[in-house]
Amino acid sequence: MRDLFDDIDIDDIGHDVTLAPGAMLLGGFARSRESALITEVHAIAERAPFRHLITPGGHRMSVAMTNCGNVGWVSDHRGYRYDAIDPDSGRPWPTMPDVFVALARDASAKTGFMDFRPDACLINRYEPGAKLSLHQDKDELDLDAPIVSVSLGLPATFQFGGFKRSDRPERHRLRHGDVVVWGGPSRLAFHGVLPLADGEHPLLGRQRINLTFRKTR
Repeated sequence: MRDLFDDIDIDDIGHDVTLAPGAMLLGGFARSRESALITEVHAIAERAPFRHLITPGGHRMSVAMTNCGNVGWVSDHRGYRYDAIDPDSGRPWPTMPDVFVALARDASAKTGFMDFRPDACLINRYEPGAKLSLHQDKDELDLDAPIVSVSLGLPATFQFGGFKRSDRPERHRLRHGDVVVWGGPSRLAFHGVLPLADGEHPLLGRQRINLTFRKTR
């Protein structure tokens, strides 16, 4: 039996892996749309620049982020929440691009979640050393819809665990263009990203961009 801490290395484009009931890694699924996705990320960041959020406990997150869609995910001393207004600019978040919506819907449908209609996309920027601790995505009012997570740029080690933080997570190597979808019985699984190793990606340089699509309402 494979050790739970062994990395699962996906080398072949299109190689899909079931992570758990209702959860799947779609190898290279977004690769054919990489140029359009990256162009839109740059356009969104011009209107709503990346920033390092402060947790309710006063800690600065190592991952920089921004949002697009009807609402964005924000954090401050009042807590974690979704808000239709970018607190830095006082304006609504940029509209979610059509290429984002199409990718999220196509990936969710391939995993068995039909008619997914995301209203928020969290855009995370990881630089070497940045990480995301194990957590659950539970701020959404609609927990029937899946989470769709798209990796661009440097490879990362994704942790996908159980329903308690103490459950041992499996480690999965995510490369540029990989998409992970989880919902149904795995919707509230703990997950995270280990510290990003340094490197140079031909399109994005020394960073990883992660698009996380959600239906919040």
